Amino acid sequence: MPDPRRTTIHHLLDDARSGLERVAPAELANLMAAASRAEGGRLRVIDIRPRDDRERTGVIEGSEHIGQLVLEWRLDPDSGASEGTAADFDDHLVILCNQGYSSSLAAAQLQRLGFRRATDLDGGVEGWIEAGLPVVPPPEASGRPAD
Repeated sequence: MPDPRRTTIHHLLDDARSGLERVAPAELANLMAAASRAEGGRLRVIDIRPRDDRERTGVIEGSEHIGQLVLEWRLDPDSGASEGTAADFDDHLVILCNQGYSSSLAAAQLQRLGFRRATDLDGGVEGWIEAGLPVVPPPEASGRPAD
């Protein structure tokens, strides 16, 4: 019999997603195009995947990398560890992972920190690719420093 005091990852994920307005791949492409034209406020697309995954599948051009383990520390302006990567609480933050599971949990945590416009990419980078949208090699694969 399951322990009634315990929750499962599925419950955590459902709870996280209940507060998110997840972004579809085509919608993110449109948001990024509008942001490049300085329309609609500041958009930050943050890829939390490990280097191996980014090198294997490529990255969404215009995204930045902040590792999942340090995401909250780097974005929270009050953490003392943001190192110039702190977000504004009004920024539209779209978090990316491989399939959209870890990114949902991360976006919900960011909302708890006060980033009310934090969300994630539905389907992750794999969903982006399946939608026929382009990826590019990550900066670290080209010999440039990682962002």
